[in-house]
Amino acid sequence: MNLTDALEGKEYIIESIETDDEELDAFLFSLGCYSGEPITVIAHKKGGCIVSVKDGRYTIDNQLAEAILIEA
Repeated sequence: MNLTDALEGKEYIIESIETDDEELDAFLFSLGCYSGEPITVIAHKKGGCIVSVKDGRYTIDNQLAEAILIEA
């Protein structure tokens, strides 16, 4: 399951990041998105979603959201 399938307001644990793009992987890591970290979808928007990771809120597009796999 990825972030596009996540329910708003529910906390999930990141299972893995599935991308072959090194820059994308490094960017997500800099936001605190890596295996074992909790993540919450605040809202789904057209073309992406707003997520809360650690102490920050970020808007990510669907490409990023699909790369972040979460525990169901």
